[in-house]
Amino acid sequence: MNNHDLFGKAKQFIPGGVNSPVRAFKGVGGDPLFIKKAKGPYIYDVEDKEYVDYIGSWGPMIAGHCNKKVLKAVHKAVDNGMSFGTPTEQEVTVAEKLCSIIPSLDMVRMVNSGTEATMSAIRLARGYTNRNKIIKFEGCYHGHADSFLVKAGSGVLTLGIPGSPGVPAAVADLTLTAPYNDLEALESIMKEHGDDVAAIIVEPIAGNMNMILPTQGYLQGMRDLCDKYGAVLIFDEVMTGFRVALGGAQELYGITPDLSTFGKVIGGGLPVGAFGGRKDIMSHIAPLGPVYQAGTLSGNPVAMTAGSVMLDIISKDGFYVDIANKTQNLVDGLNEIAAINNIPFHTVNVGGMFGMFFTEKTSITCFDDLSSCDEERFKVFFHRMLDQGVYFGPSAYEAAFVSSTHDEVTLSKTLKAATITFAELT
Repeated sequence: MNNHDLFGKAKQFIPGGVNSPVRAFKGVGGDPLFIKKAKGPYIYDVEDKEYVDYIGSWGPMIAGHCNKKVLKAVHKAVDNGMSFGTPTEQEVTVAEKLCSIIPSLDMVRMVNSGTEATMSAIRLARGYTNRNKIIKFEGCYHGHADSFLVKAGSGVLTLGIPGSPGVPAAVADLTLTAPYNDLEALESIMKEHGDDVAAIIVEPIAGNMNMILPTQGYLQGMRDLCDKYGAVLIFDEVMTGFRVALGGAQELYGITPDLSTFGKVIGGGLPVGAFGGRKDIMSHIAPLGPVYQAGTLSGNPVAMTAGSVMLDIISKDGFYVDIANKTQNLVDGLNEIAAINNIPFHTVNVGGMFGMFFTEKTSITCFDDLSSCDEERFKVFFHRMLDQGVYFGPSAYEAAFVSSTHDEVTLSKTLKAATITFAELT
């Protein structure tokens, strides 16, 4: 069955034909690809066409698809059982590794997704502070829990969904929003509401409205405001954790959050998430404290085994230098090709993560800047690259990812496709 027919069948039984909205290609048009296998930097659809993959399952495949060490460990774990609903040694091992790698983690709790991690972190912050309100930032995405769907990024932004339908007004009213990278606006909100703000939650690098870096002093200013008003600072590193650096964005920028959330990479591609931070805060989580959080499959032995091996792989000396160099070479090539063809184009990259903007602007710092980018030109770019076997995220609002298996062959193929594509965009 080809992609078109399979999508038609899927729409009969699955809302929109997909189990996560961005996959539907509504942000770019056309039919989504149905992938049947992957290897290294490549994915293969049901029509057996090969693509250089810059999604990497939205980040976790940092060591490439089907890494041999991860697969071997997972096969062995599966032979011992899929899930027990009891404590296992594997989850203790991963927790210890996470706390040793991330200095801000005294304790960590495993969950099954990034959404669970952020949702739990917010509940914990509210229970710890006995306050109700939270602050998030326009265009940032922290999963689909009710509190986070106010002015959210990722699929909400891609599909142009207004407000937060399905979220009770009473819940939405407890979420205050500020423009990303606008410290004055944040200061104003804290001045008015600070005594009832339980937490500020932020993507330290915004990866769900393409990729936007924090401006100088912004994260430190946020840290200072939380200290001043007694609010909990939460870094959502579901995307950036173990992606932009081994210690995440908090290592990169030298800022210590009170709580952090993680996902993707720490499961080696299997469903997993985690939240953790200061011991005095984490001690409020049941069974130590009164804030309830639970999950039947949390700390699943198969996911924990995959995550443990993945953490060992990415902890090797030189891993992040290599992946950062590959990413830099790629974006340098894209920028050069765009310039030759007089195409307004701008890139941002850190570690193995990068963003692309079709714009005259030389700096994108917030959602309003992003809104001025040429989304229609991105759609053409996306499909021209896809036709030549290069797969980027099907949305102008998503970041892209390079793995350690992207070699000179795959990067050259990408730049060759870009040479043809940018010439057609003039």
